[in-house]
Amino acid sequence: MDTTYTQTSTDPLRIAVLNGSTREGRFGPMVARWVMSRLAERDDMDADLVDLVETPLPTVFPAFGGPAPEGTAELLAAVSPRLAAADGFVIVTPEYNRSFPASLKNAIDWHHREWQAKPVTFVSYGGRSGGLRAVEQLRPVLAELDAATLRDTVSFQLSDGPFDAEGRLVDRRAEAAAKSQLDQLAWWAGALRDARRAAPYAATAA
Repeated sequence: MDTTYTQTSTDPLRIAVLNGSTREGRFGPMVARWVMSRLAERDDMDADLVDLVETPLPTVFPAFGGPAPEGTAELLAAVSPRLAAADGFVIVTPEYNRSFPASLKNAIDWHHREWQAKPVTFVSYGGRSGGLRAVEQLRPVLAELDAATLRDTVSFQLSDGPFDAEGRLVDRRAEAAAKSQLDQLAWWAGALRDARRAAPYAATAA
């Protein structure tokens, strides 16, 4: 049986690549650039790299119903519209102490409707686990925000030296894995974009 999904729109899917680490000397930019290069090869996707070092977000949340701290609106304005415009997400995350960075959790928590009824896939990196334990911690967080996380993950064990000194991928198996992953993301992003256009998503903001 043919399970190919045909989008009702031919507009390229807008994919936000969220680089979640802000640590000094971080490996994330190399991974994020590789993800962006894979997306650039596709005609069905337009990519936007959101780097939390370049676009820092506030870390103090207002009380419920209270005013936001000074400067909050300006910082959010550099990120929130880009997440809202996205049809799907690629989250690039390291693994810190079996979980993901506080900077990434902060970015997730500042938003709600921006994640709703949209697919999220992951590219992780770390030690022996390749960052997969961070991904498993992210899944229930994003489920709470009504996002759909995809099963397949591309992961890199840093001890294997996945990239050379010029930032080129050494392990070519990841190329095939990324192709499959982005094909799945395109299916979900197209299907959910059509669904959101046909009817507003019913969940309300927390």
